[in-house]
Amino acid sequence: METLGIIGGMGPMATAYLLELVIQMTDAKTDQEHLRTIVFDNPQVPDRTAYILDREKPSPLPVLEDMAQTLERIGCGVLCAPCVTSHYFYPELSGSVSVPFLHMVEETARELQEAGRKKAGILATTGTVSTGLFQRALEKFGIEWAVPSQLSQGLVMSLIYDDIKAGLPANMGKFRRVSDELFDAGCDSVVLGCTELSLIKRNTPLGHGFLDALEVLAKRCVTTCGAPLKASFEQLLS
Repeated sequence: METLGIIGGMGPMATAYLLELVIQMTDAKTDQEHLRTIVFDNPQVPDRTAYILDREKPSPLPVLEDMAQTLERIGCGVLCAPCVTSHYFYPELSGSVSVPFLHMVEETARELQEAGRKKAGILATTGTVSTGLFQRALEKFGIEWAVPSQLSQGLVMSLIYDDIKAGLPANMGKFRRVSDELFDAGCDSVVLGCTELSLIKRNTPLGHGFLDALEVLAKRCVTTCGAPLKASFEQLLS
């Protein structure tokens, strides 16, 4: 099995949750059957959304490239970054190393296609939405998409920054208002396209139709590194 390298700290709790998911999804009977994993948890990576929306802000790319190269140098054979917005830099970041670098946005679109979904709503940071990361990936896999209205996108950002990143419970009234808007727009699924939003699904039953991009990434980490996947995680979308 390959050693997994996690470019973490964006945010710290989402990084810890990815490691937890990888462990949960691995079909292992002993400690020795789990993946070797090295977590580079660096919360000082400059804010990705801030840079995307204002190029006068510090770029996170040099820090991310250094982290990726460090993980490769110490023996990681597969890399990932549990931060959707960081995938804006994916071409440069993956090109800075010679080992496979999982693309969680495209893998999420692939998961939707395999589940037979036709139209997905996107819950993500304004930075991610503005770059079209999910929109392009979904179109690549033949899936229609919808994004929240401007008002609802403000609620998404409030959930991410004012609630979860601040260490507070998620305001589920905000969450339901935005997700209901997307389902009402004809979506048959809603993507949790920010790793902070993954923590909402971890802590609160959401019902049918939600796909967590972080769960998809964890699943691909297990299989790409060569570990067996528990059968209960073959299908992530209910």
